[in-house]
Amino acid sequence: MEHIYDVVIIGGGPAGLSAGVYAGRAKMDTVIIEKGAPGGQAATTSEIANYPGIMDTTGPKLVGEMHAQAESFGVSFIRGEVVDVDFEGDVKVINLNGRKVLGRSVIIATGAKPRKLGFTGEKEFTGRGVAYCATCDGEFFTDLEVFVIGAGYAAVEEAMFLSKFASKVTIIAREPEFTCAKSIVEKLDDHDNIEVRFNTEIVEASGDGMIQRAIFIDNITGEKWIHEASEEDGTFGIFVFIGYQPQTDLFKGHVKTDDYGYIITDENMRTNSKGIYAAGDLRPKVLRQVVTAVADGAIAATDAEKYVEDKKRELGIKDKPAPKKEKKEDKAPGEGKKGILEAEIREQLKGIFGKLTEDLKMVTVVDETNDKSVELKAFLEEIEELSDRLTLEVYSKGENPQVEEKLNIDKYPAVAFTDSRGEYRRVKFHGVPGGHELNSFILAIYNMAGPGQELTGKSREKIGAIQRKRNVKVAVSLSCHLCPDVVVAAQRIAIENDNIEAEMIDISNFKELRSKFNIMSVPAIIVDDSEIHFGAKSLDSIADLLK
Repeated sequence: MEHIYDVVIIGGGPAGLSAGVYAGRAKMDTVIIEKGAPGGQAATTSEIANYPGIMDTTGPKLVGEMHAQAESFGVSFIRGEVVDVDFEGDVKVINLNGRKVLGRSVIIATGAKPRKLGFTGEKEFTGRGVAYCATCDGEFFTDLEVFVIGAGYAAVEEAMFLSKFASKVTIIAREPEFTCAKSIVEKLDDHDNIEVRFNTEIVEASGDGMIQRAIFIDNITGEKWIHEASEEDGTFGIFVFIGYQPQTDLFKGHVKTDDYGYIITDENMRTNSKGIYAAGDLRPKVLRQVVTAVADGAIAATDAEKYVEDKKRELGIKDKPAPKKEKKEDKAPGEGKKGILEAEIREQLKGIFGKLTEDLKMVTVVDETNDKSVELKAFLEEIEELSDRLTLEVYSKGENPQVEEKLNIDKYPAVAFTDSRGEYRRVKFHGVPGGHELNSFILAIYNMAGPGQELTGKSREKIGAIQRKRNVKVAVSLSCHLCPDVVVAAQRIAIENDNIEAEMIDISNFKELRSKFNIMSVPAIIVDDSEIHFGAKSLDSIADLLK
């Protein structure tokens, strides 16, 4: 008999996590489906200072605590992309890539994504100067000038974050004043390298490979002015923060949306479809902040509990008593923490690695003059301890040229994977998999030596259709929340098709590669060291690129 959850939450941002906390605490059988790294847009926010009761925190830290809190209440998590839904009937059906999830109620919390402005050159220079995530890409603009487009909260906050890297930040606002709280705007006074130009819009960006010239217009006088990169810098950045568009295309026709795609709900977060709720930034609302998202999630979960309870009573369904959890032994402060990985993460990884069915060898070649190479070795030693299925083989640079040639190791740090027969699995990491990239590293192991993430027949067909040898490098930054999914997708293709080799590249360690391809934004997909594609892409999209 297929398992039916009390509530299925689609989206792991603040709204979804809050719904999970409230549903889990109410003893509902709850699952949260996350497409990518948890946290949504909040995970990219460098500073949160307006969340009640918390004086100062970061987005990743706040959503990380929400995630742990939901888990503590028994909430399950599934990584996957929803491709179709069926909300008819008492049991709702959510189809992932190769998997079906059933629920008596559903909370849609898929959030919104940055809106594009549409100026001339925006598309052409995305990844080469035009960006939408300061946390992901800010470091690439160290000591360069940056323009921030927008007048709202996000524009002001991200301008302040970018001021840590850029030599100068100019906020371009078409409005006559900022549209966010004055308390946020007042913080700009503490940043000497931030300038503001109101009643102004960007018209065009141009250049040879990278942005070198931009045209702006004064909305009052109609006068145009030009900014050109200095000869010393050679380029500058344009960050666009003009709001978001709801990620609701999948649900149109299943629930009612307005003309802009936002899902319409009542005050209890109910949509027009029974048992279906919506929470967070995908709803029409005046204020889109973490605090309003978590409020939506709490309200949706509370009403969903009543709905499910009534529905079970109507159908004569009785809940089975929840199994008692084993009491964890008390530990002295600091006990269990070891090395690079926190004790809690180590325990989680042991659970994942417990599902491995095949032996896998991690092979690293260490350049003792490279600090990151030495750090990677220490990280891998800790990973090896977590499973009998994992072994680590270490060589010093130049010690075994045959191994370096076999695994195509030509840059450091580096770790490659081989199977029990010593065959290269065509997956490598050039960087220490910290931050969001820990997810992609663990999933690489799970997909090579465990059951693996499920693939649809369509995806398998696309992967199998790649007939020629291809190398795929995914350039990432460890603060990029979009990058792990691209790394996992590229490496999954390599795992399934012997023609493909996939590498994760922490681009901060490889300035020559960054300069060669003018990389100013991540994720960036480099194919055969000759062509480059910017932005998050699905497995199917990457497979299409490789045909």
